[in-house]
Amino acid sequence: TENTLFYGDNLPILREYTPDESIDLIYLDPPFNSNRTYNVLFKQESGADSEAQIAAFEDTWHWNQAAEVTYHELVTAAPPHVGQMISALRGFIGENQMMAYLVMMAARLVELHRVLKPTGSLYLHCDPTASHYLKIVLDTIFGGRYFQNEIIWKRTSSHSDARRYPKITDTILFYSKTDSFVWNKPRMAHDESYLSSHYTNENSEGRRFRYDNLVKPKGSIGYFYTLLGVPPPPNGWRMPETRAQQWINEGRVQIPPKGKVPSYIRYLDEMAGTAVPNLWTDIPPINSQAQEALDYPTQKPVALLERIIAASSNPGDVVLDPFCGCGTAIAAAQKLGRRWVGIDITYLSIALQKNRLNTAFPDAKYKVIGEPTTLDDARQLALDDRFQFQWWAVSLVKARPHGGQEGSKQGKKGADKGIDGLITFIDDHTRKPKRVIVQVKSGKVKSGDIRDLVGTLGRESAAIGVFLTLEESTRD
Repeated sequence: TENTLFYGDNLPILREYTPDESIDLIYLDPPFNSNRTYNVLFKQESGADSEAQIAAFEDTWHWNQAAEVTYHELVTAAPPHVGQMISALRGFIGENQMMAYLVMMAARLVELHRVLKPTGSLYLHCDPTASHYLKIVLDTIFGGRYFQNEIIWKRTSSHSDARRYPKITDTILFYSKTDSFVWNKPRMAHDESYLSSHYTNENSEGRRFRYDNLVKPKGSIGYFYTLLGVPPPPNGWRMPETRAQQWINEGRVQIPPKGKVPSYIRYLDEMAGTAVPNLWTDIPPINSQAQEALDYPTQKPVALLERIIAASSNPGDVVLDPFCGCGTAIAAAQKLGRRWVGIDITYLSIALQKNRLNTAFPDAKYKVIGEPTTLDDARQLALDDRFQFQWWAVSLVKARPHGGQEGSKQGKKGADKGIDGLITFIDDHTRKPKRVIVQVKSGKVKSGDIRDLVGTLGRESAAIGVFLTLEESTRD
């Protein structure tokens, strides 16, 4: 598999381009605007007021004709137990945004299960708004026996919340395809309070260690022999005498200064670290000043994806993110030597990822499928959707897109202040960072547009202005 970015709807892309059992690891963080109440989520699709509250994926998460068609496909063509499950959900949830979301997700999860290798795993990142329903869907498609973990990630610090407990966690549902899934047990640094209470000794070389018990626990029978002049305890020792002698020769067994029973010397620098539990509090969210921040509201930290990818895949394996957003999973996969496939339905996302890869991994090899390849393609894209054209055009000059709204096929409401893309560079003479401002026009161009760019350059104190247009330049 060649590293690939796909522009478009992931459902037909999965069906057309992704063979059975070809993917080693899937991570998905499907877009769902949960910053609203259950009243809106479960409201029947008839009220005008709920329409105004949809910020992302306006044409996707609604109970409309597309949802009805997908529902019909699931009931008639998916495995019978999947059809029965989605029909039952519709019966008690109703025809609303939540049900549309679950129908769209179920169709995609059926395909994701198909493309996953028998040794593969899937991690679905969500929040408590829909996690309980998604678990029902996943249990049905993957089988409840292959549910491995519900991981709780503390994504922010506590804050005040009116009339309820503050929401500071996300849920990550971890499923495997079979019992033979890849698993590299993740470890994390020991807690300092644990170290200070357990590893309280230090040898002449400065190595910290603790004394570990060599007595066999109650309820089991060990080995009976005299150890360092000490007779065996009632249950015996926990290792045979040959092993004990080997440890003595290595200087690993001694009677502690304040003890009477031989103990094993366990050095801190030989410990692998604490096994990572299913509560993740050690990976902070991205703050606005972080070097990796891309101004993408639901951007996840690279460390989060590195942990998942390292635990559930090996170098050279293929990682798939079907809702790849700003590309954190792809960046982590590239960093850890995995191959990858990313799919997203907006050029804003594809442009962000291209910029991110070009900046962090300038030697990375990948292809993009779904982009215009001819001038006629570009003109058609501009006619179909000027925002998508704008973000694609910005990526041609390796600029970072500006003014897009995450998860949306539309630009941000309100003026973008004349900036469609940004490039930052270091001035050769002053060594200070400076900016290039990029403007894109897909329609007719007039001389006033250039004056506007000049005005934006002055206002933003930028060094260079770039004007991209489909039109040939005129004398003006």
